[in-house]
Amino acid sequence: MDATHTPSDLYPASNSFASGMLDVGDGHKIYWEQSGNPEGPAVVFLHGGPGAGCWSHHRRYFDPEHYHAILFDQRGCGNSTPHGRIENNTTDHLIADMEQLREHLGVDEWFLFGGSWGSTLALAYGVHHPDRCLGFVLRGIFLGTPDELDWFMFGIATVFPEAHRTFTGFLPEDERDDLFNAYYRRLMDPDEAVHLPAAGAWTRYETSCSVFKPDPPAPPGKGTPHSMAMARLEAHYFKHDMFLGNTDIIGNLHRLADKPTVVVQGRYDMICPIRTADRLVRAWPSEADIRYYIIDDAGHAANEPGIQAMLVNAMNDFRSL
Repeated sequence: MDATHTPSDLYPASNSFASGMLDVGDGHKIYWEQSGNPEGPAVVFLHGGPGAGCWSHHRRYFDPEHYHAILFDQRGCGNSTPHGRIENNTTDHLIADMEQLREHLGVDEWFLFGGSWGSTLALAYGVHHPDRCLGFVLRGIFLGTPDELDWFMFGIATVFPEAHRTFTGFLPEDERDDLFNAYYRRLMDPDEAVHLPAAGAWTRYETSCSVFKPDPPAPPGKGTPHSMAMARLEAHYFKHDMFLGNTDIIGNLHRLADKPTVVVQGRYDMICPIRTADRLVRAWPSEADIRYYIIDDAGHAANEPGIQAMLVNAMNDFRSL
């Protein structure tokens, strides 16, 4: 159904009351932090990418008087170490990390709040550990299917031909017929002079296609450690079909039928097109408590005004549960 919404601001900026690094094995340590009300119901924020990491403003979706908000950087990105590492970095590892973090923080159950790849990880975790889930708020639905990956690499050109032309134009002409592998080789190269420019081109492409009303394209740049982690981890996961071989999300939605769920989707989301959200909602068990909000003047980004408002409102509504 189409949604009408009342604009809602993010909550004021706040500090975390605890943070640390958790050794999850395999040479990986993940950064975590807690904010809000330590006695309130827990909610875990699952960032996108893979590889995007968390930022302080992500705390602001949650009423600090009510929620115990938990943010963490997934393996290889943000403040987690080693930065950009792909070894022992799969969806199963991330799910296990979430369980280890939950136990480490003494949390019995939590709400899951995730967008884009974060929606995938939330659902994958949920079908493996439904007894630990209080409910879901999901944005910009992504299920990691081959069609979605093909859309990202090629289909976006139907709407953003300029951005896609710049994306392909970064590569030598004789490598453009194998676009993904040409980028993959560069992003995995240990030489900064090779992987940083490729990461910059990859993330500029994604960012410029993420909003309903895009800004003028950013000038070419070298890339940064943040863009390197995001582009490298996305390519790593893309190469392996998002490591979802052990997780049939659609086939296991019955395990989540008793979990209140809100799905927020931008009508003109070019990164994660609406057909995936439509597929997910239609597959959800008919008896489930699920609300689906289409934001007609929004693309993919969480900070699009209508999407941001609906995400905050969804978590506010969950306060009564």
